[in-house]
Amino acid sequence: MVEQSTSLSRHFADVPDPRIDRCKHHKLIDIISIAICAVLSSADGWTDIEAYGHAKRTFLQQFLELPCGIPSHDTFARVFARLNPTAFQNAFLAWVDTIRAKLPGDVIAIDGKTERRTHDRAIALSPLHLVSAFSAANHLVLGQVRVDSKSNEITAIPLLLSLLDISDCIVTIDAMGCQVAIAEQIVAQGGDYVLACKGNQPQLMRDVERIFAEPIEEDHLDRCIITNDGHGRQERREYRSCDQVKDIVDYTRWPHLRSVVMVHSTRTSDGITSEETRYYISSLPLGAERIADAIRQHWGIENRVHWVLDVVFAADDSRARIGNSAHNLAIIRQLVLNVLRQETTLKTSVRQKRLRATWDDAYALKVLQVEPVD
Repeated sequence: MVEQSTSLSRHFADVPDPRIDRCKHHKLIDIISIAICAVLSSADGWTDIEAYGHAKRTFLQQFLELPCGIPSHDTFARVFARLNPTAFQNAFLAWVDTIRAKLPGDVIAIDGKTERRTHDRAIALSPLHLVSAFSAANHLVLGQVRVDSKSNEITAIPLLLSLLDISDCIVTIDAMGCQVAIAEQIVAQGGDYVLACKGNQPQLMRDVERIFAEPIEEDHLDRCIITNDGHGRQERREYRSCDQVKDIVDYTRWPHLRSVVMVHSTRTSDGITSEETRYYISSLPLGAERIADAIRQHWGIENRVHWVLDVVFAADDSRARIGNSAHNLAIIRQLVLNVLRQETTLKTSVRQKRLRATWDDAYALKVLQVEPVD
């Protein structure tokens, strides 16, 4: 017999059960645990999860009671469709907080992702769109908030920030998050910000462009150049940081605004050269290298989260649509991605770790931090 030495089961044991008592043939914690183990072991939907349960019943009985055996795929679908995603998310957040190392200067990247196959035109159901936060230092998804179909990321980002401890961290967001209220919230919660600036803030964009178009005294300018060569392409990025923020109209509206940034990128691939210029505002002081690092770390959420969920977990192919099922399954995927990233003894890709957990029960226990009791 084994017992769960990790806090995973403890945190999810308190999630409210949406079923009425006479319909509770299976324990909710068993249903949640089987789903987590199945997704860890390459299952992608409710039918896969049921099949995994039957194939691994002996393994699961080491740490689950399973009083009525393995739930059917219909049971998994019904339970997760009705399970409160806010309560499920809160359990996820509480668990993440126990494994996250709080590191000053950690870059917290915030970005949105749509799971494309979760829409249903027949009933006018919009696809699931989540805004997630990613800790670059920990390689962890810290949390996620669903974007209401009648709203956008501007309203979801403050909700996500309110769930997180961002003190002494640098929060990076793309242009959608370049809002005074969001900057105010980040500062109020003890963090710094690096916000992309585009046409959604036209006056701010014009002011920042003008600052870099005119001569800047050396005392107010810092720069660094980063180059990358490989895979048949050459990339050069020049980062310029300037602290002449008083040249921005109504600059005092932006809390603790201390610098503006220009990034000029040149990329050559197959003999074709392209150029791009991007702009940012920041509460960080003058310093090109520090801000360059934050901007580069921001793309970790795209490369280490969104891409992996799409390619390794087939998130874009998910057809879970009924009720809260798409949102809850997305939380499970992010949880599994976190535990796979936390397991570092196997030096290989997330895909290979997931496959290893499929055929190696001992490795699955290690990933889940479940250890035998003597």
